[in-house]
Amino acid sequence: MAATQYKAFDFFKNIFIHAFLMIVTVSCLFPLFWMLRCSLMSNSTVLVDKSIIPQTINWENYYIAWTKGSFGTYFLNSVIYTVCVVFGIVVVSSLAAYAFSRLKFPGKDIIFNLFVAAMMIPLPGSFVPLYVLMTKLHLVNTRIGYILCMINVGLSLSILLLKTFFDKMPPDLEDAARIDGCSKLGIWRHVALPLARPALAVIVIYNSLNVWNEYILATLLLGERSLMPLQRGLEVFRGTYQTDYPVLMAGLTMTALPIIVIYLLMQKHIVKGLSSGAVVG
Repeated sequence: MAATQYKAFDFFKNIFIHAFLMIVTVSCLFPLFWMLRCSLMSNSTVLVDKSIIPQTINWENYYIAWTKGSFGTYFLNSVIYTVCVVFGIVVVSSLAAYAFSRLKFPGKDIIFNLFVAAMMIPLPGSFVPLYVLMTKLHLVNTRIGYILCMINVGLSLSILLLKTFFDKMPPDLEDAARIDGCSKLGIWRHVALPLARPALAVIVIYNSLNVWNEYILATLLLGERSLMPLQRGLEVFRGTYQTDYPVLMAGLTMTALPIIVIYLLMQKHIVKGLSSGAVVG
């Protein structure tokens, strides 16, 4: 009797959990579906047609957003910024993390703690000194200035994650590589980086999401439309097409779709990298 009651309780508990998760999923996905739906409608029907699927599909909204709304330029800028920033973060953070983990030099712990402490400073808190520095270096309204600032934003967490990984790396592997004639840079390149692939995957995905969705720093440093990334350009685009809702929704869809696809394809690597941590071998 007790076993039967337990099975019944477990059955209803599973039903409740799955129902709750389904409700949360629908509530999260419905705004995205509604955005896609509105992007395929005309401006005269978007506020009138209440059907789930539009009666007439209007693909011209995407063409207008891509060409007249300069979304092609914004999209290309975001791709350039994302690739350059993520590459820079991977190289600099992996070198710094390997140095903090394996090398001995004066002030190592102090410098590492400063990097960790920098994570507690919100980005707006550094706007004034950052803008003054970029102005003195003549890097405002330049691609390289924005890229360097974004690399700096992603360094602290990336160094912390990679250092934790390198700390657990067996020293026997380094000894074997050193016997084979590898220098410190050679060990970093041929031993440390291949073993740190789970952590590197997390860093690449996290910083790609961060750069693609960044808006505040782009607003501060980039004023020319030809240099704006998607999120900054989207605000300018919204001001131009704020009454043309389908075209605006088409722009929002093009902004959100690439990063949604990347996240869905790479989410298992995020979970694996965070859960495996520093498991090497």
